[in-house]
Amino acid sequence: MLRRGSALSGHAIICGAGIGGLSAALALHARGWSVQVIEQAEELREVGAGLQLSPNACKVLQALDVLPELDALSFAPQALEMRLGRSGQSIFRIALQAPAAARWNAPYLHLHRADLLQVLTQSLMIRVPGALRLNARLEQLKHSASGVEVKLSCGQRLHGDLLIGADGIHSRVREILFGPDRPRFTGHVAWRAVAPVEALGQHRPPPSACVWTGPQRHAVTYRLRGGALANFVGVIEQAHWERESWHEQGPREQVLADFAGWHPIVTRLIESAAVHHRWALFDRPPLTSWQHRHCVLLGDACHPMLPFMAQGAAMAIEDAWALASSLDAAAQISPALARYESWRKPRTSRVQAASRANAKVFHRPAPAYWPLWLLARLWPDFFHRRQDWLYAYDVTDPTSENT
Repeated sequence: MLRRGSALSGHAIICGAGIGGLSAALALHARGWSVQVIEQAEELREVGAGLQLSPNACKVLQALDVLPELDALSFAPQALEMRLGRSGQSIFRIALQAPAAARWNAPYLHLHRADLLQVLTQSLMIRVPGALRLNARLEQLKHSASGVEVKLSCGQRLHGDLLIGADGIHSRVREILFGPDRPRFTGHVAWRAVAPVEALGQHRPPPSACVWTGPQRHAVTYRLRGGALANFVGVIEQAHWERESWHEQGPREQVLADFAGWHPIVTRLIESAAVHHRWALFDRPPLTSWQHRHCVLLGDACHPMLPFMAQGAAMAIEDAWALASSLDAAAQISPALARYESWRKPRTSRVQAASRANAKVFHRPAPAYWPLWLLARLWPDFFHRRQDWLYAYDVTDPTSENT
């Protein structure tokens, strides 16, 4: 086992070149670890669409020294707001940037997922040339007294002191360690699309993170890439669905029918998008354990998030820092992994529960929102207080393990 002073270090194999895996590689490298990221894709392509990076995630990206590179690629929303989907009537609107800086000590940003992945990838390539290996699918793993051996689909074997499964909801590492999962269809299907803002004319989405509510469905709009792109996510309730795919496309006519009669800001964005992707939302029972011997999971591989709190990427980024910190503070790997799991499970479980609850909050008829409308006018600070537990949290603070 390699050691750096009194801190634990060695060679880590990270399965998955997504947001969590790349963040973990950067965090471990900064603490003296040798890192190898294996990714089954043959090339890194522009995938997904927009994501929201709340202050709790931005604190980690700042600590990893990548946040300045994201400034030119991001959009800083002015507010968090909720509107009725059909009329556009405002339910509440709470200022965001001033509270983010003063109350939560970090910015709130909107980014294209591909832009964040590009910055993380380039940072890793500069700091650790050759650390990323594409077209490398994990087939098998074997435990040893000192670490783990990984066999790739090409037949090559890699040896490491630690294996990190950051390979998403269909995690191969999780399947090998704990068997196949049991996803449950939630009854929700989501659409996503991106359109140039200049194509939307007078129906541009507001410069905010805006939730549009309605019975059995809701939408979210926000801007990306300095405001040049508009992002749309729409979720509808549906009885049946067969596949859990991030890449499946659907016809424009279908998503327009799903949001027929809604505000022109929503429908114009749908009409102007070149491609419309849809995916079914599945939930999974909690894992009994996230780690076994010298193997550990992070992000969606161990606590997949429904999108209704916009925290999937943020939780993976927090995981990456917490895992690296736990290893840095330990003398042996197994106790460090147990410490990481006990640190992260309460918080990620709380975010998962809040995400499930929001699925119901967003899909109520209009009269159900009038108490929120009244509360926003009588006690505007209420909505900021509701976010403090999430956004004020700083996993880079050594005392955060106990909060």
